[in-house]
This record gives sequence, structure tokens and C-alpha cells, in this order.
Amino acid sequence: MKLFDPHGFGSSVVSYAGLLEKIEILRSTLRWAPRLERADIEKLLNQSNALRDEVMQLSRKERFVEAAAEAPGALDGLDATGAAIEKPEALTPSAHRRREALIERSFIFEGIFGDNPKLLAALEIAEKAAPTDLPVLIDGESGTGKELMAKVIHANGGRADRPYISVNCGAIPENLLESELFGHRRGAFTGASNDRKGKFESAHTGTIFLDEIGELPLQGQVKLLRVLESHEIQRVGSDEPIAVDTRIVAATNRNLRELAAQGQFREDLFYRLSVIHVTLPALRERNDEIPLLIAWFGDEAAGQLKRRPVKLTPKLRDFLLTYAYPGNIRELRNLIYRLSCLAGDTADIEHLPDDIRPRTAAQAQRAVEAEASGAPLSLSDAKRAASDEAERAFLERGLQETGGTVAELARRCDMNRSHLQMLLKKHGIHSKDFRHAEKVGNGKGS
Repeated sequence: MKLFDPHGFGSSVVSYAGLLEKIEILRSTLRWAPRLERADIEKLLNQSNALRDEVMQLSRKERFVEAAAEAPGALDGLDATGAAIEKPEALTPSAHRRREALIERSFIFEGIFGDNPKLLAALEIAEKAAPTDLPVLIDGESGTGKELMAKVIHANGGRADRPYISVNCGAIPENLLESELFGHRRGAFTGASNDRKGKFESAHTGTIFLDEIGELPLQGQVKLLRVLESHEIQRVGSDEPIAVDTRIVAATNRNLRELAAQGQFREDLFYRLSVIHVTLPALRERNDEIPLLIAWFGDEAAGQLKRRPVKLTPKLRDFLLTYAYPGNIRELRNLIYRLSCLAGDTADIEHLPDDIRPRTAAQAQRAVEAEASGAPLSLSDAKRAASDEAERAFLERGLQETGGTVAELARRCDMNRSHLQMLLKKHGIHSKDFRHAEKVGNGKGS
């Protein structure tokens, strides 16, 4: 999450002044202690490690706020590696104003902040919902940052200093679901040797994040609905109700409306959870962020691996800027970490995973020959060939329909023009060829 206030120390987050005070307390403890037991030494070491982590986090937050504030210019001339790239269409003044207002109020997604209208709308909804106790439902594809959004909502609300408990509903066996969520009494079932709090009880006065809520079985949905209505739970093996005051944030990568229509998700629970509904757009819809994210994750990986940020060759840079990222931001982050680990000073196409690596001319020729001879392709080659062919066909059909007008095609696809230009370049497609075809067709019809 990003909660750093660039204009002073008035925010609720840790400030430099607060850190200095903690450091002085630690120094005083060391200076005046007559003798330290091993337990005391370990405690002080843990405190010093925690302080170091806070300093590093605050430094990273400052750098990201600065990078996010300058993000529109990140595409104007140089990318994250310092190489020249095409200048995109001018962003609307309203998008700039909305974005700058969010930065001013320090409500920023860490590593996920651009001028995409859908993302700005999601952030504004989250910002208004955060101070309330209303349930929030976050949906979007896997890897778009749903849990990060949940943490941002928690950290900007009135429960920021209270527990934040995360539960993956899809990872709990159905027979243990009730015990995990609501706890159990000793002897309630085989293996229940002690009383145990559940997730809701642990999140009392704080926030519980129910990830993969669409995977919750129907029986679990009934019990969750009861908690939402009564604000009480019962441990397994107990008849005693326990009051819980918990703010609920849920997330899913599935369409709950469709699941409800199919009888797989309770409609009444859906409406209870989605009082505030936030949808996070996929990375392919926010490609203006990719250069910023590459730089951000490059710095992050370099810090963890204790080396200089990896440089990207022009060919690899072009690939990263045009790749569709089905795994969204999580996939981009993992790619940058992989490149930072496997490459030396400079990463190239060869450092990409085999299943997404672009084919060389020789590989493409072998694929054509194999297809002509009826020989089977490898699964990765088949996937890549099908994806490339579909992408090329889509672009050609779009240019045909728009008479070769790239700006109009970008508008129809809700795509950044510079990104579209890079895709055309990738496939060797020239928009002027379609303009010529349009003129010829008009001449024949006259």
C-alpha cells in the first residue's frame, strides 16, 4: 500500500520524525542498561531489524510517490532502461487532475498507478469507502492487486491500527471451513485438543479479507450470511454466541452475478458483500503503467538480490511493452525478478521463459514446415503460434474496418495508441496498406 504523505508528517503512517524517536529510545536502552540477558539482546536485535525495515519501506514509498507523480512523462521519451520509445497520445486533463488529487491525498497503489480511467475510478471508490465500515467486494482478474487494494482500504480506514486477517476461502477444506472461520471448543471433534479462535474472532475490531470468496461452498455461504446479519459467531461445539465487530472486504476473480444465476453463489450474500463494489482493470488495459512498473520492480528485485538493476536490450524491452500479461501485474513482477536473477548486467529475450519467448526466424520456419508436413508442434509452439495468428488477424481486421486509421482503432479497442503501434510493428503490419485498399475499394464502387 502507499500511504506516504509527501507534504509533511501529518499522516497516520510512520514518519522520519517517528523513526528518529524510536532509534533514540533504542540507543538509550543500550546506553543505560547495566547488563543485558540473552533474551534482552534478542529483543533489541528484533527491534533494530524492524526499524531498518521501516526505514527501507519509507524510502521506497518516497521514491514511488516521486515516480508516480512523474509517470505521465515516463513515456514521453525514455523507458525504464533509458531507451527511446514512441510518445503516446496526450492524456486528458481530467485524468491528470484526478490522478494528482489522489497523489495529493496520499491515496496511492504501490507499484500500480497510472492514468487509466478505470483504475482511477476504482481508487476513488476505495478512497471514499475506506473510512466507513461498509462491506467491500473487489473483483478483477488474477494478479491485478485485489489483496493490495484490500490492505489499502484497511490502512486508510478507522481500523488501521487494528487486526487485518486474510483468509483464502479456496484453500480451506470444506470439513474444516467452519472451524477455521469461527473457531472451535476443546473436544468438538477428533483432534480438537484445545479451544481455538477462528479468523472472525481474531479480526474482532479490525478487518477480515475473504479472498477467493467465489470458491466458498454453499454451506459456508449460509454461515457467512448469518454472521453478516447478526454480527455474532458460534465456535464449533459451543452454543454460546460471541459478538464480533469486523469489517469485511472480499475479493474474487469470478463473476459472482453469473455464479448466482447458476445457483453456485447465494444472491442474498452477493448483495450483502457488494455494498461497495470495486473492479480492478487488467494490466493490458493499463499499458501506460508498464514502463513505470518495470522500473519499480527492477529496483525492488535489485534490492532483494543485492545487485544493480538489470538493463534490458531493445528487443526485450519491446517484448515487455507489448506482451499481453495474462497473469497481470503479478506476472510482470515475476518476469522482472526472473530477468534480474538469471541475467548479468543486461537481460535479453533468451532469459524469458520458453513458453512466452518469441520465436526466432528459424523456429518460425520450422513451425511452418512442420505444419505443412502435418508433423505435430510442441504445446508451447502451438500456443504461441495460435496467439500470434489471432492477434495479427484481429489487428488486420480492425485496420480494414477503420480504413487504416490507427487512432480510430485504438479508440475502439480502448488501447493506448503507442501500444497499438508497437503491436503493428511486431507483426510487420503497415496501416498505409489498408488506407490504400480503402481508396481502391471506393474507386471501384463509384
